[in-house]
Parts: sequence; C-alpha cells; structure tokens
Amino acid sequence: MMKIFGTRAAVAAAGAMALLVLPAVGDAQTRGSNQPVAYGADGVEYAPNRVILRGRAEAVQGGNRFRADQLTLVSGSGGDLERAEAAGSVYFVTPEQTMRGDRAVYNLGSGEIVVTGNVILTQGQNVLTGSRLVYNVNTQTARMEGAPRGAAGNRVQGVFYPNGTN
Repeated sequence: MMKIFGTRAAVAAAGAMALLVLPAVGDAQTRGSNQPVAYGADGVEYAPNRVILRGRAEAVQGGNRFRADQLTLVSGSGGDLERAEAAGSVYFVTPEQTMRGDRAVYNLGSGEIVVTGNVILTQGQNVLTGSRLVYNVNTQTARMEGAPRGAAGNRVQGVFYPNGTN
C-alpha cells in the first residue's frame, strides 16, 4: 500500500531516485551527473522501488527537463533507478531539442526513451511528427514511426530547414 510522503527519509529517497531520471544529451552533462535535481508535483507518493509524481510533475537537471501529468520512477532490487514512465502531456526537453507525446518510457540501462501518441520532435526550426519515437540518449540516434498499417493516424512527416535557413 502506498503512503503519502511525510518523512525526511522518504523525500530523500525520492530525490536520490530523481537524480538519475534525466539522461545525458550531447556535452550538456554525463549520466550520473553531480548536478542537483529539482523536482515538483502536486502530489508525491512512495512505495518500495517506486516514486510517483502526480499533477504537473517535473524533474529538472542541468539543461534537461522531463515533464508530464504523472512521472513514475522505478528502481531495481539494488536501489538504482531502472526506468521512468511518463503519462499525459509528456515533454522531454534538452538544450538541443524537444520531444512531446502522450506517453514515454525511459530505460536508463539502454539509454532509450520511447515516446508514443501524437509525437512531435523539434530541433531548432526542424520538426518531425509521427506516432512513435525511439530516441537513444547515449548515441543521440532517433527513429520515428507512423501509425501501424490499418490503424488510424498520420504518416511520419517533417519540415527541415537546410543550413539553418527559414
């Protein structure tokens, strides 16, 4: 049964788990960075191996921000954060790009974040839309997919500005 945060130990546990939730992107930071993590939500719950931030949930470290209606931080048996799950109005923002969708799952072991729903990826003026984005924060590679065949939805579409022109 989940308990509402009320002790310093529980708040410290949430902060320690949140420390690893934001991935490294480019030279902005490295995984496990010593930069402080700020997080907030309308409500926070704790259970063994799980911290849930609900209502305007946000975690910020360095130049990276992960925001959603709900963020669930899941740790493994050793206490290290294994994944972060986001639901409802998901935004993942780095200094270089913004990813938006309905849901996201970030696997820290593989460095892969999967954003689904009405996905929009922007980098500068460039825009790419689709139904599913797989982005690896370690390799900075991305794959965007449209809706599965036979399903309602859009194809992958984009607008790119060569050499930074408008």
